[in-house]
Amino acid sequence: MDEVFKALADHSRRQLLDSLNARSGQTLRELCSGLDMARQSVSKHLAVLEAANLVTAVRRGREKLHYLNAEPINAIADRWISHYDRERVRALADLKQALEASPVNSAFVYTTYINATPEKLWQGLTDPAFTRRYWGVEFEADWKPGSTMTWVERGTKTSHPDQVVLESDPYRRLSYTWHTFTPDWAKTAGVSEETLAELATEQRSKVTFEIEPAGAMTKLTVVHDGFEHDSTLREMIQHGWPALLSSLKTLLETGEPLPDPDHQDS
Repeated sequence: MDEVFKALADHSRRQLLDSLNARSGQTLRELCSGLDMARQSVSKHLAVLEAANLVTAVRRGREKLHYLNAEPINAIADRWISHYDRERVRALADLKQALEASPVNSAFVYTTYINATPEKLWQGLTDPAFTRRYWGVEFEADWKPGSTMTWVERGTKTSHPDQVVLESDPYRRLSYTWHTFTPDWAKTAGVSEETLAELATEQRSKVTFEIEPAGAMTKLTVVHDGFEHDSTLREMIQHGWPALLSSLKTLLETGEPLPDPDHQDS
């Protein structure tokens, strides 16, 4: 965590985080135009933030988009928060809330490092024996691009022709459309009729998992996008994904998921 505290200690880097908190998914040029900093300085500060895992860069065609990543702050809050005095705890809590805030019409991007091989991580994302333990969900899918998927959650099956695998490159990249919101799913997930009605009006989103070797670790970047303005689902998943991915990490590293996980909607 030394890299995180070092990165946060610089005012200019905090400015960059503030800018990305206001509008995540910016290019280098956009970040430079919004701040009184030279391009070279912004690049250097972004490199420090990326090294500390506070910023995740995702390529979209020729562009490189930069997103806030709340994982390091979650780790500090979850594992070491008791070691800090009240004022520092409050500061960390405020920063954690800011990093998890939902920018308008923005993708949700989250990066974590897991002490497991890419092959084991792929198994954790696709094998029902794993997904049911940390997610409470099983997938009926052959994981071939274009194939339909069935989500099984608490005994309730959700299927739809548009619920499909988009990309499948084993041990490297997996992408699929998000599940359909049905009355049966809402009942088993504890979602109100009002919330279900809001979700039913939204376009279907998608999730992409990017897997990269990182020394003895494996880097996992989750990109959940395709949200509409003021999306109800975007508000829900921003809280669900951090807990879900923490439980996946714990399962792969220790053999046991987090106790009593609350994975609302995910």
